[in-house]
Amino acid sequence: MAQDLSTTPRRAALLALALAATLLVTVLVQMRTPDRSDAGAGAALDGSGARVDDAATAAGPTGEVLLAFAGEVHLEGVLEGLADQPGSTLGPLSRALSSADLAVLNLESAITDGTTDRARKELEVPGNRYWFDAPPSVLDLMDRSGVDVVSMANNHGADHGRAGLRTALDAAADSPVAVVGIGRTPEQAYAPHRVEVDGVGVAVLAADASPRESADPTWAIGPGTGVGIAAARRPGAPALVRAVESAAAGDDLVVVYLHWGAEGRATPTAKQQDLARTLAEAGADVVVGSHAHVLLGSGLLGETYVSYGLGNFAWYHGRQSETGVLRLRVRIEDGVARVVGEQWWPGVIPPGGGVPQALPRSDRPAAVGAWRALRRGTGLAAVPGSGGQQAEQRDGQQGEQGGAEIEALPAYVGRVRRLDAATRARMLGVSHRPASCPVRWADLRLLTLSYVGFDGVPGTGEMVVHRDVARDVVEVFEELYEGRFPIRRMELVDAYDGDDDASMAANNTSAYNCRTVAGTDSLSDHAYGRAVDINPVQNPYVLPDEVLPPAGRRFVDVDRSAGAQAPRGVLVREDVVVRAFTSRGWEWGGLWRSPDWQHFSAG
Repeated sequence: MAQDLSTTPRRAALLALALAATLLVTVLVQMRTPDRSDAGAGAALDGSGARVDDAATAAGPTGEVLLAFAGEVHLEGVLEGLADQPGSTLGPLSRALSSADLAVLNLESAITDGTTDRARKELEVPGNRYWFDAPPSVLDLMDRSGVDVVSMANNHGADHGRAGLRTALDAAADSPVAVVGIGRTPEQAYAPHRVEVDGVGVAVLAADASPRESADPTWAIGPGTGVGIAAARRPGAPALVRAVESAAAGDDLVVVYLHWGAEGRATPTAKQQDLARTLAEAGADVVVGSHAHVLLGSGLLGETYVSYGLGNFAWYHGRQSETGVLRLRVRIEDGVARVVGEQWWPGVIPPGGGVPQALPRSDRPAAVGAWRALRRGTGLAAVPGSGGQQAEQRDGQQGEQGGAEIEALPAYVGRVRRLDAATRARMLGVSHRPASCPVRWADLRLLTLSYVGFDGVPGTGEMVVHRDVARDVVEVFEELYEGRFPIRRMELVDAYDGDDDASMAANNTSAYNCRTVAGTDSLSDHAYGRAVDINPVQNPYVLPDEVLPPAGRRFVDVDRSAGAQAPRGVLVREDVVVRAFTSRGWEWGGLWRSPDWQHFSAG
């Protein structure tokens, strides 16, 4: 993970245990394995005697994940009934949530069915006590707004006691939106929601570190207390730290959403700063939270990204009106996660409350600058390449729906070439076998195409197609480029030894591969160079008993109807990709009985 095991006493101890275990395994292997002295330096042998590169086997996953975070949401006042309004969302800033790989916010409310009683509260004076509740359909509202995970570990999650928490857990069991920070047991309450994004394992945990509402154990779950909320109030937050350490040992990216800070205070408390350091040492890569109802500073604490306060987001009044969505681009290289980009999408809560609205274009640069200025005095550092006046101006230039206005793209590249000797050598015996494949070398063309990556950065990739469809494909990808449809990567399938499963798992957009249709002996359209697969993870092939690639399971139930607000890289009916192909007579596999969402083939 992002933290070096040798940098803290706890991690030093973990490292010592790991080294001891490694030495023991090494001794046992040497006792049981014959001498393979012919393997050569820097290589190992698998069970078949084939050489395996040590560096390749030791390396962890590599990829990028775009995270989005918002602050506190409830459905009181003018927001009451919003969840049950057809098509309702959390407003225009929902786009900043839905376009991320994973979006998380704080549900500052109990979930009830109208039959539960309010819990007893003791913290505030009687005239200053509040109880918030929302129907189970609030999770449908979250889903429509692009939210993937909500934390209920806060000072209102148990406003309707154990019955309310059980209602919330039952609702979560039937929802695509995960609920973290509550549970029927401590193990469940502290357990992370785990999801895989393009082969990267992400864990999201939550806990409440705000003042406890009452002595009732519901507000701080423990062994034998029954259903309750995960808490992080004790010095050192031992239960949360153990959960983070466990997640860091098995997941590539660990995110913690906290309810912390002091209400109305725009600077972090000493307890917040101590807890942030503790969680960073335990292996958290991103620590964010809310509770103060105002915005606080954000930035890097070593290699861990910390946001001390995201403020209100959808609220029943606008007295603390500044709000927004924090978006983080996290790069995972060899299993190490680092935040390499941050972006603040500013918004405003109307004076009478409600969902946040996009700021007027002229006000956005100043709002972004004010948000960045909150970092001063927090001890946090700017993300390299994300700070400064230019970044503030760039982040502030947002479109009418809240989306970032990106600089003009470089001129499109769409080059068609015959296969040169080097390309033929790469393909020979891998994606192309002249003696058995239905097309000749002379029939194939190498395309170099511009595309926009998931990070919004333009690049170029390559694919091989039949010469008869080369012009179609060049024109299609020009439309995708101009429409800024994101492509994760684009390279010849030979980079994956011609293994279609490996290419799909890498979320690779590709075309020619002399292979059969999965599960049959029939040649695929790809074997003729007349098919293209786009973003296979977001657009999987769904068979009755299998999803290909397996990482695409989370996208199986995405709404793909025309006009649907889908996650980045997902194909939907009548979008720019489907229109570009079908207008040229190509067929979309997304319309098949067993949908192959990624697949387009020439007629």
